Amino acid sequence: MARYTCPMHQQVLTDEPGKCPICGMDLVLLGEEKGKNRHHTGVHDHHQSGGYDKHEGHHTNDFLKRFWISLIITIPILFLSKMVQQWIGYDFSFKGDKYVLFGLGTFIFIYGGMPFLKGIVGEVKAKAIGMMTLVAIAISVAYLYSTAVVFGLQGMDFFWELATLIDIMLLGHWLEMRSQSAAYKALQSLVALLPKDVTAIRDGIQVSIPLGELKNNENVLIKPGEKVPADGLVIDGQSYVNESMLTGESMPVKKEKGQKVIAGTINGDGALTVKATGIGKDSYLNRVINLVQDAQANKSKTQNLADKVAKWLTFIAIGAGILTFFYWFLEGRDLAFALERTVTVMVTACPHALGVAIPLVVAISTTQSATNGLLIRNRTAFEATRNLNTVIFDKTGTLTKGSHEVQKVISVDERFSQSDIIQYAAALQQNSEHHIAKGIMQKLQRESLDLWKVTDFEYMQGIGVKGMVNGKLIIAAGPNYFNQNKLPLPTIPEKINQDVETVNFLLIDGQTAGIISLADSIREGAKDAVLRLKEMNIRSFLLTGDNEKIAASVAKQLNMDGYLANVLPHEKQEKVKEFQAKGEIVAMTGDGVNDAPALAQADVGIAIGSGTDVAADTADIVLVDSNPRDVSLLINFGKKTYSKMIQNLAWAVGYNIIAIPLAAGILYPKFVLSPAVGAILMSASTIIVAFNATLLKLNKNKQH
Repeated sequence: MARYTCPMHQQVLTDEPGKCPICGMDLVLLGEEKGKNRHHTGVHDHHQSGGYDKHEGHHTNDFLKRFWISLIITIPILFLSKMVQQWIGYDFSFKGDKYVLFGLGTFIFIYGGMPFLKGIVGEVKAKAIGMMTLVAIAISVAYLYSTAVVFGLQGMDFFWELATLIDIMLLGHWLEMRSQSAAYKALQSLVALLPKDVTAIRDGIQVSIPLGELKNNENVLIKPGEKVPADGLVIDGQSYVNESMLTGESMPVKKEKGQKVIAGTINGDGALTVKATGIGKDSYLNRVINLVQDAQANKSKTQNLADKVAKWLTFIAIGAGILTFFYWFLEGRDLAFALERTVTVMVTACPHALGVAIPLVVAISTTQSATNGLLIRNRTAFEATRNLNTVIFDKTGTLTKGSHEVQKVISVDERFSQSDIIQYAAALQQNSEHHIAKGIMQKLQRESLDLWKVTDFEYMQGIGVKGMVNGKLIIAAGPNYFNQNKLPLPTIPEKINQDVETVNFLLIDGQTAGIISLADSIREGAKDAVLRLKEMNIRSFLLTGDNEKIAASVAKQLNMDGYLANVLPHEKQEKVKEFQAKGEIVAMTGDGVNDAPALAQADVGIAIGSGTDVAADTADIVLVDSNPRDVSLLINFGKKTYSKMIQNLAWAVGYNIIAIPLAAGILYPKFVLSPAVGAILMSASTIIVAFNATLLKLNKNKQH
């Protein structure tokens, strides 16, 4: 089912398109359903739909237009105001001037105050009483009282204060929304990454077509300096591609035949012919945008706290305004003074800053994370990174490259040659995506050996594979096979270095016929990742299905705090539970495939994802660049983000603790806060928290 949300208020969710009942902004689609109403690219095409720009820009410009017109009308209102005339010491009056003042005041109340008058109706309908309600009540009280004075009630009118109050509120809203738009700039820059046109190769001829006409499995030519139009596979050519706008890494990545490219990246000085495999809504770029928008709408505990505080502050402001009125009125002050204090309290106490404080930090942190290769799928988990004290790393594909290469092939049965061992093993492994299988298949290809057929193939989770090849039962497995079946482990020759090499046994009809050893290399950045975690007083542990010696060797090379070896995939979750049972706050970092249960169990699940493999469904956060150093970057940015949230929350609440008593007149007669000055303070507090949020920066290259 489609869900629609207001890009400004975010918490307004409906099942139907339309306008926000609070601010009047056009609602936008949330989550995966957004793709159904998009243009051909599958994303908000900034050239056509405008995305957030169109809706926000129109709404922001409306506030600015109302501000300028209201400001012009305010000038004659100030000239005609008796109170202002008394302050300055001049007299400017004529017959019927109070009715002219009433007419101008009515215009500015209706025209300038309309966003707030509509807002109170929307908030009441949505059962979300907030800042619009406070402002609407304040200007309505001022207008009705001033109107009564014009038509006979004894007192001084509030028209000049009404006008200046509306001016300041309109200006404050415009400045706030302009600050808020900064939160979406990174997201808009993602939308703008795709080119308008593409060079397709049809029937051997280069044809320039609009991007929308490109189809999956079509070949495209990407010339030097051009943007990659779709996810795809390089089928010809060689070049370096700049992927920094999606992964945050500044160094261009070499691309050649057989390698993947991502839509929105920029080709270097070579020409590439690419087979398009992911266009429009199927592209990595579109999925990133969806993840960003979903994460922005996914509220964390701190956001929920801010919402509750804002709600209670609204009720406190209304209550304080009423109490202030009765206090001064019963103290013998005139009606005008009591109303002035009431209006000042309600305007000054608007929880506007609270409404901006947290959502703006969320939007900025999410978009900055995405453009630096950190995809946040769960805001609460991201917030929890600040409390982590243990990070568990899967070994293969996370701390190591996962590209095992065959080191040694040993025949232990004279009936079978080394070539036989490779061919039997490859026959089984051709149906597997495991890193061992890939290494053996590469060895078969290098040796130019025939690939035999396999029947009755079976995958033994965490153990190995088996099947029938040439009428023989073949099993390819690691040491776990012998442990599980309570069989003696075959003798491993000394020339195999078990500290760094993975051993795979080949059994033919139940007898060990050969041994294949493979080695993996430590991923760049792994050692630095562990070092950075140590500097943050976070312990790191290795979790692997490999044997004790390999696990110990890798953990020692990386100076980790410990390791867990011979762990089967389904046992990884239990290991995470064991750490949690000791009171540890645990992050699990893995490839998101056989680590899924452990990723789901951990307090923070971090998936290593490369290229177009965007995310494991069970992960809270995805490291697009597959760089383990990004774990420390993520934790550090999580702490900074939370710190900004708390700073803004403290400022917004602290401001009201001081401002409300001043507005109520606690220092009267030494100090009196006027409604206009109260509105200035309220707007200033909103702008301060918005500016503070924009100071949140994530520069991956500098931090690496």
